[in-house]
Amino acid sequence: MNNKKPIVKGLEVDRETRCAHYHTEVDIIAIKFYCCQEYYACYDCHEELEDHSPEKWPKDKWEQKAILCGSCGKELAIHTYMSASECPHCTHPFNERCSNHFPLYFDMNNK
Repeated sequence: MNNKKPIVKGLEVDRETRCAHYHTEVDIIAIKFYCCQEYYACYDCHEELEDHSPEKWPKDKWEQKAILCGSCGKELAIHTYMSASECPHCTHPFNERCSNHFPLYFDMNNK
C-alpha cells in the first residue's frame, strides 16, 4: 500500500501545501486540476507555472478524489470537501473563505 502524499506544485509550497499566495494556518488544501490532473496549492500557482488554461471540474465528476488535505495527506472527493469545514480524517479546520473560490475550480452551473 502506497501512503506517499501526492506531489503538490506551486510557489514556495510547504509540507502542508501552503503557498506564497495562501499561507495561513487553515490554508491546507491542494486541488488536483481537471485539465492536467496535477495537484496545485492554488489557482494562482497553476496560472503562474502552467502554459495552459485551467479547466473546471464538471459536476458529474465531483465524486472523484481531487482534494488533498495538507495536514494528513488524505485525498477527498470534491463533494465531500465542498460540504466540510474540516478534514473528515484528521479534523484540521479548512479555510472557510475557500468556498469563495469554488467557481475557479468547479463548474457551478453544470446541472
